[in-house]
Amino acid sequence: MPAYIIRRLLYMIPIVFGVLLLTFLLFNVVGADQAVYRLAGNNPTPEILDDIRHELGYDKPLIFSIDSQFVTHVKKAVTFNFGKALDKEPIIDKLKNGVPYSLALTVPMFFGIVVTSVSLAILAAFYRGTWFDRIILLICVAGMSFPYLSYIIFGQYFIAYKYDLFQIYFSPQRSIWSNAALPILIGIVVGIGGNVRFYRTVMLDEINSGYIRTAFAKGLSTRVVLFKHLLKNAMIPIITNTVLTLPYLCLGSLLLESFFGIPGIGGITLDAIESRDFSVISTMTFIFSILFVIFNLISDVCYAFADPRISFD
Repeated sequence: MPAYIIRRLLYMIPIVFGVLLLTFLLFNVVGADQAVYRLAGNNPTPEILDDIRHELGYDKPLIFSIDSQFVTHVKKAVTFNFGKALDKEPIIDKLKNGVPYSLALTVPMFFGIVVTSVSLAILAAFYRGTWFDRIILLICVAGMSFPYLSYIIFGQYFIAYKYDLFQIYFSPQRSIWSNAALPILIGIVVGIGGNVRFYRTVMLDEINSGYIRTAFAKGLSTRVVLFKHLLKNAMIPIITNTVLTLPYLCLGSLLLESFFGIPGIGGITLDAIESRDFSVISTMTFIFSILFVIFNLISDVCYAFADPRISFD
């Protein structure tokens, strides 16, 4: 396995390099002149534009030079010195300030979705064809039919405003858990529908297997059969679905953070898109690419622990 992990880590280098090249071409070659968006006034003089381009390094060659813009772009990514945003604040400081808020929102939401979805899927598969299974499927399909934004508006107006059960908007005077309680609840409700349907299909493929009938014939309890034998043998697709969603934990939830005013990574990314802050957008794209390939590797490694038949030797 160590040799496999090292080989996969080496594969990450051309992937990340390709992402860096693509983002550079999109934001520095194809995109608009970033110097214009960094000005604090209208109708700038050519001298001011030249000074800003020189400050940002846009007067250097694009690619074919040791001191080119692309080489500088790669150096910033490798050293995690991403420069400054439009508001002159270092991007790395924005990330450090936003990550705790994003994790406080998305980590409980992630575990709530996984635990609830897997449990409901196991029960729905076990009671397949009964009223319990039909009700679960009906609720899941109905929940998936409503847009994400409608849940946010409903939660803010009725649950938070009308009944005063949660915070409507982020307040620095309150704890992060008090501010994130309603967004976490909304995120869990929204994420359950599709996950339950997917996990239910996985469980149905396993529940009719011979080892399940053998386990019941040996007198094992329903809880042991379902949550030990069935769940263990259905872990491969569950790992794939859950591990590959982990990068979003660090990037936060764009809509939830935006509508609830949570100063996390998602809100920073959305503000950067609205203000055309290409440096922040490029940084988020680079970080997401690294997280994606890392967690893709983690999912492959987890396969070996979930299924002893899988070997990387």
